[in-house]
Amino acid sequence: MMIGKMFNQSIFKMLMLVLVCCMIVVVLSMFKLPDVSIGKMNDSSKIRGIYSKNEILAKFGEMMVGMLPDDLAFTVFVPSEKAFERDLGLRANHSYDPKELDNVYATVSHVLGFSTIPRKIYTDLLPDGKGLSYDSISGFALYISKDFDGVLVVNRVRAKQVNLKRGEVVVHIMDGVVMDAEFEQSVKPADEDEMAIKD
Repeated sequence: MMIGKMFNQSIFKMLMLVLVCCMIVVVLSMFKLPDVSIGKMNDSSKIRGIYSKNEILAKFGEMMVGMLPDDLAFTVFVPSEKAFERDLGLRANHSYDPKELDNVYATVSHVLGFSTIPRKIYTDLLPDGKGLSYDSISGFALYISKDFDGVLVVNRVRAKQVNLKRGEVVVHIMDGVVMDAEFEQSVKPADEDEMAIKD
């Protein structure tokens, strides 16, 4: 009789423990970090330095982000419209014929591979004075840090605007293109090659 009573008490204690654990899980799942919405992208606490606060994703930036599923966590370091033109020779207002458009798409997809990390990285979560290293989806090593004035820097490319959100994708607009040296040589605009030959 005594054994049966102890057995019933053990079962009761186990059920209570499971119930308490389930309640804790439910309560913790209710606490979710707030999403950074597009409407808050001009928040001055998120943008530091001398850069424009009105930067938006341009044609090629939209193309890059559109290549990713918006329901998976990624961080993309998208070049600004000026960086696409200056560093890659791609002009947003230029009309491309179908053959050129294939080359543009290939270039933008290569840049996406170099500048995308399969995780969310917000600038507020980066430690001050200490950089982090991640591999991009193409395997290219990215070194992410904050500059002395608090501006996000990825492989020596400074951010213009940070913490934009498209679905589960975090977007940082950069003042340059994050890419390896070999790809940089292959996409260097023609006028730079001519200037280097003349010098």
